[in-house]
Amino acid sequence: MSPANGPQIEDLIFRQAHTTYAFSDRAVSDEQLAAIYDLVRLGPTAMNSQPLRITYLRTPQGKARLLPHLAEGNRPKSASAPVVAILAADTDYHEHLDRLAPHQQGARERLAANLDARRRDATFNATLQAGYFILAVRSVGLDAGPMGGFDRAGVDGEFFAGTSLNSILVVNLGYAADGGQRPRAPRLELHEAVSFD
Repeated sequence: MSPANGPQIEDLIFRQAHTTYAFSDRAVSDEQLAAIYDLVRLGPTAMNSQPLRITYLRTPQGKARLLPHLAEGNRPKSASAPVVAILAADTDYHEHLDRLAPHQQGARERLAANLDARRRDATFNATLQAGYFILAVRSVGLDAGPMGGFDRAGVDGEFFAGTSLNSILVVNLGYAADGGQRPRAPRLELHEAVSFD
């Protein structure tokens, strides 16, 4: 059963939302960008680890640093967006666990010596949060264009050199231009994707 105003919320973030490929020049506010994160941080992650880090590119200079690292077909998409978000996983997320997960006694110390586990867990949980990010973008009234076609090593070298951040997704944000979205592609039906036991 849907909560009050549920159908409108579901329409906004699922039924009426489409991946966006070209954006208008309508501005995105700092308040909208802050509101996105305020929602993202509430979604569940293992041990409340919250490893997602977001870098918003809003200036021509910032986007110019990113564009050479995108697949050629993705460059016009990001060039048209008022804001481009680089989503990254922080492999040093464990440094915050004493505060974020006080119920997990000793987790910070256990993970400090296990970089492989931190990489695996950071990537999984940040990717989970990337899904929340797309839905949060839609919920604040913006359109999103997530892209995996980019040189991760190039982006990491350009933006995250010397840090514990590893890029996982690039998301263009703004308001769709006329013709900037395609008709929805087919989706699998319930019986094709879901089983009941």
